[in-house]
Amino acid sequence: MENKKKHRVFSLERFYPDRWENSTYRIDFEALYRQGFRGVIFDIDNTLVPHGAPATKEAVRFFHKLRRIGFQTCLLSNNRKARVAPFAEAVGSDYIENAHKPSRKNYLKACEKMGVSTEEAVFIGDQLFTDVYGAKRAGIRQILVKPIHPKEEIQIVLKRKLEKIVLASYAQKKRGKKNS
Repeated sequence: MENKKKHRVFSLERFYPDRWENSTYRIDFEALYRQGFRGVIFDIDNTLVPHGAPATKEAVRFFHKLRRIGFQTCLLSNNRKARVAPFAEAVGSDYIENAHKPSRKNYLKACEKMGVSTEEAVFIGDQLFTDVYGAKRAGIRQILVKPIHPKEEIQIVLKRKLEKIVLASYAQKKRGKKNS
């Protein structure tokens, strides 16, 4: 009897974001709301504030604006509660700490907390291999943003080098689509 195992072809596309923006604060959230999105899931560090920083006045105003538009929000972080809870309280958002991104489980739990379906949710984060990949695995649209601050932990610095390879491939594919 012949062994018929399927061989999966590895593709960088599994890490491609749906969108890539310069900053969380420059995304047109009114347009996202008009498109039917009702919940926004955020990473914290280097997505909303520099790594380890407390909530800024800009972040507090930003979350107030999101609520005014009509969005539910949830912070999804691999950090511990001591980091995430005070930030969430300052901006007035639900949160899930110790999320084990890119595991799908807590992306789905975030949607449940916000009372939205995965189709009505969008995830915003600064890392491909945790943030974008996890949201993609959960069936949630994702927007990758450029990191706010270059100072990062060593394991993230190493991931950033790999991300450059994936993002170069992503950019090349986008250019190819525009020229078609």
